Amino acid sequence: MWSALRWRFWLETAFAIVASILFVITLVWRDWIEIVFNVDPDNRSGTLEWFIVAVFLVVAIALFVSAGYEVRRARAALRAI
Repeated sequence: MWSALRWRFWLETAFAIVASILFVITLVWRDWIEIVFNVDPDNRSGTLEWFIVAVFLVVAIALFVSAGYEVRRARAALRAI
């Protein structure tokens, strides 16, 4: 079945995993953005970090759902053969 999956599945899954990892990192260690990029756009209020946590969560969920659609499509294609 894995060979029936399109490259889109693998791309969506990879990006979903990256978004999930960044979601967890940002949720646990909110100051990584200021440390890595050496900027503090929200003046230590944490608003930007919570926004980024929400964005990573939404992106990860959307990509996992889309990858799940690709799996269902591949299974249906294999059953049709």
